[in-house]
Amino acid sequence: MEIEVIFRIAAVGLIVAVINQLLTRSGKEEYTMVTTLAGLIAALMMVIPYISNLFTYIRSVFGL
Repeated sequence: MEIEVIFRIAAVGLIVAVINQLLTRSGKEEYTMVTTLAGLIAALMMVIPYISNLFTYIRSVFGL
């Protein structure tokens, strides 16, 4: 896995954490779950190609 992908996921996590803190302090707790979910989806979209490559590699190793 490339190191820049890990840094991107960490950046998404930090941004989501800051936004959640801002929303909590401003009294908008109902939006914190939405931002957390959006951050999770963004991180998963970055990781999906690597998971696909992993499954392809596992299929080629075991001849499936």
